[in-house]
Amino acid sequence: MALYEVTRPIGRCPSHPGALLDELIPATGKTKVEIANMLGISRQQLYDILGEKKPVSPSVAARLGKMFGDGAAIWLRTQAAYDAWHAERETDLSKVPTLKVA
Repeated sequence: MALYEVTRPIGRCPSHPGALLDELIPATGKTKVEIANMLGISRQQLYDILGEKKPVSPSVAARLGKMFGDGAAIWLRTQAAYDAWHAERETDLSKVPTLKVA
């Protein structure tokens, strides 16, 4: 089994999918309003994702995956990594034991 080295510092928050999307949109030559219309979502919903105020839902991930040809999974994994990083830091885990499984 191959070992992979972490390229991102462990303490650094993973990118929100909205940040990645914000970098992709200019390369399309389309406006954000055009992208929202093509995705079938409201302009406000797109701006909330781009502003990292809203998560990428499975439905939006499927639409983004179709639009950019990379599938929904990459968008969902990016959102999950972002959410997990925040949950591990914002949730009080002090009373939750760590079990050893035999």
